[in-house]
Amino acid sequence: MTDLPRSCSPPEAGRIQRQKMAVDQAAWLRWLPGLYVLRHYEAAWLRHDLVAGLVLTTVLVPVGIAYAVASGLPGIYGLYATIFPLLAYALVGPSRILVLGPDSSLAALILAVVLPLSGGDPLRAVALAGMMAVTSGVLCILAGIARLGFVTELLSKPIRYGYMNGIALTVVISQLPALFGFSVKADGLMAKAWAFGTAVLAGKTNWTALALGVATLAVILLLKRSQRLPGVLIAVLGATIITGTMDLAAGSGVAVLGSLPQGLPVLSFPLISYADIVPVLLGSVAVALVSFADTSVLSRTYAAKSGSFVDPNQEMVGLGVANLVAGLFQGFPVSASASRTPVAEAAGARTQLSGVFGALGVAALLVTAPDLLNNLPTTTLAAVVIASAIGLIEIADLRRIYRIQRWEFWLSIGCLAGVAVFGAIEGIGLAIVMAVIEFLWDGWGPYSAVLGRADGVKGYHDITRYPDARVIPGLVLFRWDAPLFFANAELFQNRVLDAVTAAPTPVSWMVIAAEPVTSVDVTAADMLAELDATLKAAGIRLCLAEMKDPVKDKLIRFGLFAQLGEEIFFPTVGEAVGGYLETHSVQWVDWEDRAK
Repeated sequence: MTDLPRSCSPPEAGRIQRQKMAVDQAAWLRWLPGLYVLRHYEAAWLRHDLVAGLVLTTVLVPVGIAYAVASGLPGIYGLYATIFPLLAYALVGPSRILVLGPDSSLAALILAVVLPLSGGDPLRAVALAGMMAVTSGVLCILAGIARLGFVTELLSKPIRYGYMNGIALTVVISQLPALFGFSVKADGLMAKAWAFGTAVLAGKTNWTALALGVATLAVILLLKRSQRLPGVLIAVLGATIITGTMDLAAGSGVAVLGSLPQGLPVLSFPLISYADIVPVLLGSVAVALVSFADTSVLSRTYAAKSGSFVDPNQEMVGLGVANLVAGLFQGFPVSASASRTPVAEAAGARTQLSGVFGALGVAALLVTAPDLLNNLPTTTLAAVVIASAIGLIEIADLRRIYRIQRWEFWLSIGCLAGVAVFGAIEGIGLAIVMAVIEFLWDGWGPYSAVLGRADGVKGYHDITRYPDARVIPGLVLFRWDAPLFFANAELFQNRVLDAVTAAPTPVSWMVIAAEPVTSVDVTAADMLAELDATLKAAGIRLCLAEMKDPVKDKLIRFGLFAQLGEEIFFPTVGEAVGGYLETHSVQWVDWEDRAK
């Protein structure tokens, strides 16, 4: 800590010392929001958090098992991935009410890595999934520390819709065989759909299992909007009781979960082979992007409800720590849950302590009653996953996008098709490429206009929008509505020269209304130098008006000020017009008379 000034009196020095300690402590607590909440915890909240935690436990258990199975892992590891991330997030996570755990949006990503690499070995599958959690956790932590919490916002809404719809479709198709009471061996969505259809036509459907699965799915969907009746719990308990009472496992061949290992996992680092590093790393990057996108959206939603603010960078760190801990305790990647968080909220949760109680409830089940779900049918687990995947599907807003911006709708459909054809991991790469192309496309061909003066309207406006606009002979006011960079530099130059060619009278000055230009790169700066030389050769002076200071600083750094001359820069378009009128004996003319 910095020494205090010698001139401070003892009381003043003490006050400054306390302020410095408070600042240091606040900075330290920024990374551990859970401790801050505990320090300000109100006793009246405890009852609400405890009840919410107990209610949450009843949902966390079946959902955690279901998502583990959907990810290609034994069901018990879904509970491991539920307990420890909740405890870690309660300490590091900034959101007051947010439930983390296994999620349907990640199941397809995990399965895409685990299934081809594990070779059917469950222990290897667990190690691969654990390393994905560790790696994605580290990536999120580093990104949060580097304040990169904005990265997921680079994917536009239509692209996110397309990707999540593709993931939802992948998850549903992968769970249909289990719902129908059989299994298939196939890689990829199209192959799985074909194998499923072939098996159904071959008569492999277990009608008892299908009836249980459909009934489970119907109950969950019917009670989905109810805040009083836990649909998942009712459906799972009902199917488990029916299966056990009627001995459907032995009598009808209904596959069940079986006994779970008793006790809690120990701390261990997941080890994978050298050949697995690249696919695991690619999968981890995809997991980090998708999980943070889901978590940040959900976190902001609940923060808005409570009138609070959540730092997206701290949210990324919290998610990263939760995933890191999950991987070190034999879990797999986790994300915020859009289905379990509302359960906690409806049950009256006040703080993350509700998640702690939920995690302790799951741990108590593993320690004291691991056989409680022995008769849970796998078709019911498939129904739980399918119900969650259906919740990922977005149709209504895509209809709106189709009406107002049809090309973005087809961009979303293209992203969906990419996930379906190439796979979940490749799909996220395709989504990123599409986002970059979309950005470049918008910047490559932006709107530009020649400006004039319209009666009754202040400023200078597009002459195509204002037919009565007046212009000055020999002066062209040109506006470019985008940053200037390598992709559009040549187009900018061509449009400026086209505006000169289209002018009704010989041009003396070309004034660029540069306020919309938010950036200039080296390529664009070199283009401006070439454009200036071209215009000078034609006897035309190039001027820049209303250019923002940060952009002007770039031009200074690029050496363009010295080359073009500081006198070509005007603070406003009006001053540029005034400068032209001072040196030329011309007047404004009506737009209709400009060619006379």
